[in-house]
Amino acid sequence: MTIIPIAQKDATANAGQAAAILTTAIAPAIWGSTYYVTTAFLPHGYPLTVAMLRALPAGLLLLAFVRTLPTGIWWGRSFILGALNFSFFWAMLFVSAYRLPGGVAATVGAIQPLIVIALARLVLGRAVRPLAVAAGIAGVIGIALLVLTPKAALDPIGIAAGIAGAASMACGTVLTRHWRPPVGNLTFTAWQLTAGGILLVPAALWLEPSLPALTIANVLGMAWLGLIGAALTYILWFRGLARIEPSAAASLGFLSPLVATLLGWLLLDQSLTPLQLGGFVLVVASVWLSQRAAMAP
Repeated sequence: MTIIPIAQKDATANAGQAAAILTTAIAPAIWGSTYYVTTAFLPHGYPLTVAMLRALPAGLLLLAFVRTLPTGIWWGRSFILGALNFSFFWAMLFVSAYRLPGGVAATVGAIQPLIVIALARLVLGRAVRPLAVAAGIAGVIGIALLVLTPKAALDPIGIAAGIAGAASMACGTVLTRHWRPPVGNLTFTAWQLTAGGILLVPAALWLEPSLPALTIANVLGMAWLGLIGAALTYILWFRGLARIEPSAAASLGFLSPLVATLLGWLLLDQSLTPLQLGGFVLVVASVWLSQRAAMAP
């Protein structure tokens, strides 16, 4: 019988945790392109339709691949999680993106990790770690420094939508960890994407006019948001939620506005001020502190 030293076990566990964090971080990094793609490639003024077209085709494609439907209680849970993680969250995200400058929308959405910490305490019984709270507050401040400008417009409906979206995604994050699915991440993602897309169909048809004739740019934008920004990234995201603490996963969401700012600098010829660079450093430090807090014994 081979006896593995405790130190070696701890090192292996930490290496596995670090790998899970890095893989999960790919998802919010790609989500950082949402603001740019929405404003540069998609028709303006169709948040519900765009959200539906992002979720439903990707979900049906994955469902056709896995060929597995929910059973029993998982029908209801799939629709609840689909609503929280996709239909309601994306609808609010696109409303916020359309009505607010990207910086304001990103700053409002940055409260999500703090909501996750509170919900993880209530639903999962997780201890509230002061370091995690401090990291969450630092992340919000860092995002504000990174993306807010003195001329940023504060549209009340856009801000309300941003807060509602952050709360929805936070609930979905915690419940995804609380409800352990009986299937793999690919199937679990297919269920939720399809359910979220189905819920958006009547809302899009009832509340919004028909889309205009789509351009090649529109189609490419939809394809990116659906295939890469939804199907691929949420497989990685749900895989990560099964392996790392919800608060640690939520803090990785700070990478989205960070990437959005970098894309603006690279693709839109936007400048970075010393204050923004300070925010960049603060965001990176916040993500690091959140992971340390989650991995602490």
